[in-house]
Amino acid sequence: MELICPAGTPSAFRAAVDAGADAVYCGFRDETNARNFPGLNFSRDELGEAIAYAHRHGAKVLVALNTFMRAGAEEVWYEGARDASRLGADALILADMGLMAYVAENLPEQRLHVSVQASASNADAISFLVDAFGAKRVVLPRTLTIADIARISKAVKCEIEVFVFGGLCVMAEGRCALSSYATGKSPNMNGVCSPASHVRYRREGNEMVSELGGYTINRFGQGEPAGYPTLCKGRFDVGEACGYAFEDPVSLDVMSEIDALRAAGVSALKIEGRQRGKAYVAEVVSTLKAALDAEPERRASLLAGLRGLSEGQKTTSGAYEKKWR
Repeated sequence: MELICPAGTPSAFRAAVDAGADAVYCGFRDETNARNFPGLNFSRDELGEAIAYAHRHGAKVLVALNTFMRAGAEEVWYEGARDASRLGADALILADMGLMAYVAENLPEQRLHVSVQASASNADAISFLVDAFGAKRVVLPRTLTIADIARISKAVKCEIEVFVFGGLCVMAEGRCALSSYATGKSPNMNGVCSPASHVRYRREGNEMVSELGGYTINRFGQGEPAGYPTLCKGRFDVGEACGYAFEDPVSLDVMSEIDALRAAGVSALKIEGRQRGKAYVAEVVSTLKAALDAEPERRASLLAGLRGLSEGQKTTSGAYEKKWR
C-alpha cells in the first residue's frame, strides 16, 4: 500500500519525500485548496520545483483542487487544473463534478482522484464517478467501517484510499457548514475552516475562553490545555451533560489495522496534516513508513511515540470500528 503524505509548505514537502513518502499531496495558494490558510501552500514556481524534487527521489505528487467551484469564477479552478497538469502532477484530487468533467474533457491524459470532500461513500456513487469522468482512485470519507470498505472495494473498478492518521473533521466531508455559519467562510468553498482572523481567546475569572466569530466554543480551567476553537470540536451543554457533542478533540490513528485494510482492498493510506510543520511531517512519515515495513508484532512499539504528536495527546479509531459516537 502506498503511503500518501501531506505538505503545506515546500520545506514540509521535502521532509515528506526524504522520510520515505510514496506520494505527497499539496495545493496551490488560493481558494481551489481546502487548506487555504496564510503562510501555507505553493506558488506555481514552488510546485514545479517540488514536483521535480519528488520525481528525482521516486515519489509521486498529488495536487488537491478539492474545493467546490464558485459560480462565475470557474476559470480559477480550470487554470489550477491546467497548471498542475503542465507542471507534471501525477494526479489531481478533485471534489467538484464540474471540474472533474473539465479535466476529463480537456486533460484526458491526466490521472484523476476523487477527493474525500466529494463524500462518495457507496459503490453506486463511486462507480458513477469512474464511468463519467474516468476516476482512477477514490478517497473514502471517514464514516465507514473496515467491513464497509471491503464491500465497496469489491464492487468498484478503481483504487481505494483511506485516512489512517491525523486530524479528524466532523466526518461528513463535503458538508462542512458549521464554520461558515460562525465566520462567513466556508471550508468547502473558500477552503478555510475556523480562520484565525475570527479566533479570539479571553480570560474570564479562572477560565480561558475560546471564541470563533463571536461565539463561545469552549472554556478551559486552570492547567487545562486551551485548544483551537473549531465548532465541531467545541464543548456544549446537551440535555443534562456538558461535553463534546460532535467530535472529541483527538486525532485519528488506525495504523494497528493496516493488515485488515490491506485485506479489504485498500491501495493507499493517507496522513492528514497540511497545516503541520516539517518536523511533524518528518516524524510521522518516517514512523509510519517503518511500521508498514515491520512485522505486525513490532508495530505497536513503533507507533507508540506518535500519540504525543496527536491532537489532545489522544487518538481514536473513529468510525472505522464504530466506537465513535
